[in-house]
Amino acid sequence: MAGIPGLGAEASRWQRRLPAVRQELAAEAAELSHPRLWIDTAGSLAATGWKIASALAPDAPMTLLMAAASASGLPIAPPGTGRGTLDRAARFVRAGGPAYIKLGQFIASAEGLLPREWVDAFAWCRDQAPALPSSVVDQVLDEQLGPDRDALLDIDPEPLGAASIAQVHAAVLADGTEVVVKLQRPGLRRQLRSDIETMALVAATAERFSAPARTANLSGFVELFAQLVLQELDFRLEALNLVELGAAFEDAGIDYCAVPRPIPGLVREGALVMERVPGVSYDRARDEFGERLDGERMLQLAIRGVIETTLIYGVFHGDLHAGNVLIDQGDRFALVDFGICGRIDAAQRAALVRFMLAFAAMSAREQLEALAEFGALPAGVDMDALAAQLQLELDAINPESGHSLTYDQLGGTLSTVLRLLSAHRFRLPKELVLFFKNLLYLTGFTANIAPDADLLSQIGPTLAHFAAKYAEEMAVIMVGPLDGTGASPSGPEVHTVVVGP
Repeated sequence: MAGIPGLGAEASRWQRRLPAVRQELAAEAAELSHPRLWIDTAGSLAATGWKIASALAPDAPMTLLMAAASASGLPIAPPGTGRGTLDRAARFVRAGGPAYIKLGQFIASAEGLLPREWVDAFAWCRDQAPALPSSVVDQVLDEQLGPDRDALLDIDPEPLGAASIAQVHAAVLADGTEVVVKLQRPGLRRQLRSDIETMALVAATAERFSAPARTANLSGFVELFAQLVLQELDFRLEALNLVELGAAFEDAGIDYCAVPRPIPGLVREGALVMERVPGVSYDRARDEFGERLDGERMLQLAIRGVIETTLIYGVFHGDLHAGNVLIDQGDRFALVDFGICGRIDAAQRAALVRFMLAFAAMSAREQLEALAEFGALPAGVDMDALAAQLQLELDAINPESGHSLTYDQLGGTLSTVLRLLSAHRFRLPKELVLFFKNLLYLTGFTANIAPDADLLSQIGPTLAHFAAKYAEEMAVIMVGPLDGTGASPSGPEVHTVVVGP
């Protein structure tokens, strides 16, 4: 932060003030996702009805909501691949506006959880939404930045990308620094609020008439969706995410990944100016860099970076789809779009370490015990029966039985496991949803960067890296019998204990 005058002081102000804003938005999300009928909701229902009629898609709202919930791992059967259903849903998203484009983004990032036809059909939602007219761009710049707008020179009128909430433009500061300007679509908060209330009514209706929707807690998905969307609407929160994750990367010595710094004085609720970082999306990297792309090394670095910021610092980028993960020169990363980030406390980090060790050991019982510490399993669940069912799924990919974990297998296995757990009233807290989504994003990264890699083979080197790097800060006692014979060499069996820094 010292490289940009004033950033440290402004970041300190954000850290003091913005956690309370984050809590207020979570409370607002809970309120909006409770089904009710108000005047603004009635207006939204009328508007939605018009959009349904214009798109000739009467089943679209329910279909989209259930597909997006399935994309988050909830136990709803994936939508059919019939072109009629898919075409109607796609037409409705184009007519429906930002909230429905956001649902499309959920679907577009669900490789391994939804049929390929659905993922491909909504890929445009990530960064190809309809762009704002130049006159509206000027209006937003004036309203958000006021006279500080003069600090921006040479703003490119053509956006680099446009999504459901914002679009970004290249620009240059007076000192020659290349930046990007992220601008929020005007009038978005009111529109999204009413659309979320409409989704809550749709979810409540689905739960009344559909057993899978009740099992999946579709209303819970609407609340999760509302939390993520409302936090994305305040770009000051994204600026704080940039600072905190950038500081974590620097402290960890992760010098192979660039994180853009926000520009002090040019951050508002609806506008964010930040450094421009180089690179191309990872799904274009092989074509761009050819043999210069060291796929195996990049995969290992990606896994280390994601896990390290999560487990050691308790903060992580929560939306690592291809458009947000850039590769530069074939051997470096840059991350963009920090609107969605996860945060977990020390106890949750310790539970996540236990979960990952249990996953490496293919132990269903220990995975469940770790998830229970997140509050993801209800009291009174039959752990023995559930562990036995889950163990069958894990045995199907256990490397000790001669298996390897490929890109295609991980998505299917994770989907099956989540559906099995949900049948026992399993609930995914928001941070677990984001973490598991990142695991799925890593499979997409693998498919593009190192398609022949065995993901399970990366667990050992990754844990060894952490054990060596944090030997003085973490005490780790290995799971189970120390001599590998089935009995502890001295005294009682020793179980996993992890003490964080």
